[in-house]
Amino acid sequence: MTIRELQDEIVREKRARGRLLLAHTYAKRELSEVADLTGDSFALARYAAGAQGDVVVCGVRFMAETVKLLLPERKVYLANENAGCPMAEQIEPEELAALKEEYPEAAVVAYINTSAALKAVCDVCVTSSSAEKIIARLPQKEILFVPDINLGRYLQKKLPEKTFHFVHGGCPTHLRARRADVEAARAAHPNALLLVHPECLPEVWERADYVGSTTGIMAFAKNSPAREFIIGTENTVLEHLQLDCAEKSFYPLCKDLVCHNMRLATLTDALACLRGERAEIVLDERVAKEAIRCVDAMIALGG
Repeated sequence: MTIRELQDEIVREKRARGRLLLAHTYAKRELSEVADLTGDSFALARYAAGAQGDVVVCGVRFMAETVKLLLPERKVYLANENAGCPMAEQIEPEELAALKEEYPEAAVVAYINTSAALKAVCDVCVTSSSAEKIIARLPQKEILFVPDINLGRYLQKKLPEKTFHFVHGGCPTHLRARRADVEAARAAHPNALLLVHPECLPEVWERADYVGSTTGIMAFAKNSPAREFIIGTENTVLEHLQLDCAEKSFYPLCKDLVCHNMRLATLTDALACLRGERAEIVLDERVAKEAIRCVDAMIALGG
């Protein structure tokens, strides 16, 4: 089958079975073209919660788990069961429990890029776009932030009234961008604005014209009067922007900003899930009960 034929079959299956297909922004373009929504991890979860039907997530496991936490009565599928997030697996609940004893006065804040099991021992989770607002609203002055130290340091700069404690975790993809890449990209494209994700190293985001979430980067590029942009996040975002804004020019900050886990899902995987031919996401009942508190707190504090 051709790409177009597979896409047409996916659309037919969605309609026939009343299922939702959600694609993260880092997923392949051919998936986003037939998805009910393309967006960041929390946007996908909230969209699913406001719609009807079982859900297929073209992303990584923690995203499907977040959807399942919000929709425990519905079937949720991960398009490719091998798609994990290395950052979500960098700290175990037992390790975090020990850290909580070390910092007993701290609010435990988990980046949404964490497993359900880790969320179950945290106070609140945050997205890159909501983190500053949520942490500012917490009554605690001390924050134990896991697992991304780079995002954590960015938030520390934004919220000097808070005292942050970190673990040395981070996104392996965003860590590939370095100061030398910024200098080379600036030299090659002197008229371009540099837009980067806060999961990058401080030596990168400190030199950016804009720092924000994937959604924020895309909105900034689309709405800006500027015509050229260097994109410092997963390179699929650059592909989306170039197709959506053909009149503008987009350049990668680093050719190695590629998340192989996010690119595992294929049209064939999505079709198999829509047909119910793949195993659904199942969460431990105790873990799910504790983890949903963390997500509910994010919704309450973040709006």
